[in-house]
Amino acid sequence: MALLKIARMGHPVLRQRAAPVVGPVDQDLRRLIDDMIETMLDAPGVGLAAPQIHVARRVIVFRVPVERAGPDSGDVPAGITALINPEFEPLADQQVFGWEGCLSIPGLRGDVPRWQHIRYRGLTPEGEAVDREALGFHARVVQHETDHLDGILFLDRMPDLTRLAYAEEMRHFAST
Repeated sequence: MALLKIARMGHPVLRQRAAPVVGPVDQDLRRLIDDMIETMLDAPGVGLAAPQIHVARRVIVFRVPVERAGPDSGDVPAGITALINPEFEPLADQQVFGWEGCLSIPGLRGDVPRWQHIRYRGLTPEGEAVDREALGFHARVVQHETDHLDGILFLDRMPDLTRLAYAEEMRHFAST
């Protein structure tokens, strides 16, 4: 496995629509997924899309750590998940705001509206179909990573850029 370089905002790969994965999962795709997981954990992050490591294919990896799953929102922790050709649909009309960061936009956080309850689908690296519902943070991370596959950054979803801040400043002023 290898740590991969993460594309930062401004690189064209982050603004293009990623190509679907066609055919069975081969050894190269499995290696890509393993490297994405290692890169995500090293960063450290909770999600990573293939375009973020300069590969314009529809592949994401993510996790929902215990400390990020909100017990009052109904979401639950989830181990590392890899999805090929993921897609999602909202299951309720409600969007909620939440603070997001991105490995491709280091140091910045934004208050982003996302669907609170979604259904997502895709394939595992073993070729098995995934069809799950997600709430809260779990739903947020799936939407964030899937956006990367369509060339969308969290900044594009923000209706109010005054709600954009450096994480360091947020920590400093939250503690004073």
